[in-house]
Amino acid sequence: MLVKLPDGSERELPHGASTADLAADIGPRLAKDALIAVVDGKETDLAAPLHDGAAVEIVTPSSERGLHTIRHSTAHVLAQAVLKLWPGATFAIGPAIENGFYYDFELPDGATFSDEDLSRIDSEMRSIIKERQPFVRTEMKPEDALSLMTAHPYKQAIIRTVSGMDADAADGNDLATEASGDVISFYRNSDEFVDMCVGPHVPHTGHLGHFALQRVSGAYWRGREDQPMLQRIYGTAWDSKQALKDHLHRLAEAAKRDHRKLATEMDLLSFPSQLGGGLAVWHPRGAIIRKLIEDYTRSRHQDGGYEFVYTPHLANGKLFETSGHLDFYAEGMYPPMEMDNGTYYMKPMNCPMHCLIFDNGQKSYRELPLRLFELGTVYRYERAGTLHGLLRIRGFTQDDSHIYCTEDQLLDEIAGLLDFVLSILRAFGFDDFTFNLSTKDPEKFVGSDEIWIMATDALQKALESHGLEYAIKEGDAAFYGPKIDIDVKDAIGRSWQLSTIQADFNLPERFDLEYVDHDGERRRPIMLHRALLGSIERFFGVLVEHYAGNFPTWLAPVQVQVLPVADPHKAYAEEVVAALTSAGFRAELLASSDGLGKRIRNAKIAKTPHVLVVGDDDLAAGTVGDNPRGGEVERGVPLTAFIERLTAEAVVAGE
Repeated sequence: MLVKLPDGSERELPHGASTADLAADIGPRLAKDALIAVVDGKETDLAAPLHDGAAVEIVTPSSERGLHTIRHSTAHVLAQAVLKLWPGATFAIGPAIENGFYYDFELPDGATFSDEDLSRIDSEMRSIIKERQPFVRTEMKPEDALSLMTAHPYKQAIIRTVSGMDADAADGNDLATEASGDVISFYRNSDEFVDMCVGPHVPHTGHLGHFALQRVSGAYWRGREDQPMLQRIYGTAWDSKQALKDHLHRLAEAAKRDHRKLATEMDLLSFPSQLGGGLAVWHPRGAIIRKLIEDYTRSRHQDGGYEFVYTPHLANGKLFETSGHLDFYAEGMYPPMEMDNGTYYMKPMNCPMHCLIFDNGQKSYRELPLRLFELGTVYRYERAGTLHGLLRIRGFTQDDSHIYCTEDQLLDEIAGLLDFVLSILRAFGFDDFTFNLSTKDPEKFVGSDEIWIMATDALQKALESHGLEYAIKEGDAAFYGPKIDIDVKDAIGRSWQLSTIQADFNLPERFDLEYVDHDGERRRPIMLHRALLGSIERFFGVLVEHYAGNFPTWLAPVQVQVLPVADPHKAYAEEVVAALTSAGFRAELLASSDGLGKRIRNAKIAKTPHVLVVGDDDLAAGTVGDNPRGGEVERGVPLTAFIERLTAEAVVAGE
């Protein structure tokens, strides 16, 4: 039989040959590296027989599919090790995730894992890997699968859900890697261990080994708080020792940069338990940085032709019925509040209220484009388990804008927005961007197909006119329109989704918005939703981690700390602070009973850009000793020269 390879060539094989045979026919190196196959677009095990005319791709470890397979197979080995070490334990699901894997367990007698247990599990996993146990696939009917999994109730629940036995079961999409449909597949890689899974898997455990177990956490079964709490073990797995080492180094660096840790050390903000989860209070130093961010974005919007608006924090539910939020976004909203004149909700988005502003009074084509801008605080209910400092929070402020324009103005507005977005992100120190175009979710959308096609085409043309490469994210759009998402890479190579531009032909229709055109006819405006920083809170968290707390001088909460060597130098230090303050800088005196060395260390922990030390020589000559962050100490710097130097340094990037 003939099979086709990705490069267009063909290979002749004996009937009944597998992809493993194909790999061996091509060469010994590929036979050694091959993990799984993609046959006619579907992933399969290497041992599965091929058919005449099959299109075959052989997957190797370093590819995205290869890494996913390594991680999923390593999760099986984790489960095998745990069930051996804890007789009577049971398991739930164990998927591959970004950069790693996890598995959920329930231990006998309510026991829990400790961090010390991870080393025992790691050792057992390596013994399993060393044995090069083959992954062998079998299939059976759901009834037989239930019998096989008698000791494992969570696996039985999965079988009932995906096979349709349990008519009241929740949607089983999250179980897609475990089982599917009328035939349930299993993988056995020893006489004592079998796991239910759709596969495919590596040929044998010897293909694994570059992994690390990372942490233990609690996780509700199916992610629902009314279900049992399970024990989840997270790990990471890679295709080589070096790749694993590099990833662990990135994680260590990320831990050093964790904005929650740095915010505490630098006294920027906190999350008091009395407030409840997902809510922060900003301390004076953090508030200074936030104000600088907000002031900068306000000034740029003012220069960009935007008009400032303000809207309330809650609204009657009828507003969100009109906008469609109660139909498509209710699970992300806070529960309703019953008032004497109706049902009210905390607003999850600002756009419905901006539509009300546009609708207040007749609009002419001469007034378009109308660009409304608001630093508007919104509230979204995030589950407790998903909260993560400022990066996933329940109350946050968006730098939100909605632009109402004519169809003829649409392309120019989107193109202008792309330039505007990139210039602002560059000002904050980002210069590595990725663009994604999100298209309609076929299950959650409002409006006609024609409107969606028109909006998607407009965004696509704007990206292409800028010569920007982009990826298409099928079905990832908001319910009211397609969008461009702009991701940035931070200093250690992590991607963050920050800016969004959405084209919306639907909300103007739902709110019956109109303008009078040049011919006297009433027409619908097109609406662009746009957030540049996303939310101030999340952007602040990203900035902290990007700079590891070492904010550029223009953003630093305190730009200069002045330290007198001893009490006789305090008066001169105060004069230095006054001169710096008069010149427009944020400076403070750091004088106390502590020794000079300790005060310098405290200033360094606060990540102050410049620490000035003044002593006898400085008092006599009108100079300072400059101890710059990350630089060499310089003595005897004239104060006037330092102020000139600081003036040049404390500017926004690109200005």
